[in-house]
Amino acid sequence: MRHTPSAGATPSALLTMVIPVLNERGVIAPLLASLAPFRERGVEIVVVDGGSKDGTPAAAAPAADQLVVAPGGRARQMNAGAAAAHAHVLLFLHADTELPGNADELIMNGLAATGLEWGRFDIRIEGSSRWLPLIAWLMNLRSRVTGIATGDQAMFMTRNAFDALGGFPDQALMEDVELSSRLLRRGRPLCLRPPVVTSGRRWVSRGVWRTIVLMWWIRLLYFFGVAPDRLARLYR
Repeated sequence: MRHTPSAGATPSALLTMVIPVLNERGVIAPLLASLAPFRERGVEIVVVDGGSKDGTPAAAAPAADQLVVAPGGRARQMNAGAAAAHAHVLLFLHADTELPGNADELIMNGLAATGLEWGRFDIRIEGSSRWLPLIAWLMNLRSRVTGIATGDQAMFMTRNAFDALGGFPDQALMEDVELSSRLLRRGRPLCLRPPVVTSGRRWVSRGVWRTIVLMWWIRLLYFFGVAPDRLARLYR
């Protein structure tokens, strides 16, 4: 694993955003540009590359506080980013997801005011399908009722909680659901209503209803103990 800190690395940061990437050259530069105001307020940005072949690390390095090269796999990448982070609160962000402009304030003030250890944002899915708003509404409702979050919702947590649970489980799929299930045993999540905006490219390219059925089927199989490696093959 290789770390490349920039001159702007912030050891005193209160919040670190960890962004796992793999062949995301087309989206990483716009994302990091949108995060520049957070860096100006002292938020640390750590990009973790899992073996991109398209020049993603070179595109990301100038606008990140640290570039970490780690073994492939989202769980491993996020754990590597957390290990390099300096802050006592960690936010895990997908490369195709945009945060509210005051996300840092919402997280830090929310956790402080409630005494909670972790949380997530509501989600809005951007895309051409008229079904995407309904899907997002159902995802938000399900998460609010069950207390389970997914990576699309920009999960955040204190370092103490993350370390106590050993980080994300080293599995090929459902690592976000598994970690949030473990976090839930420590307490309910802080559910922030201002939404993150995520790309609907996965939904549109695969077919909206086909993707819905596939994801619910995968969740059901996981609940009944099917191995994540088998689920990952099904997902792909």
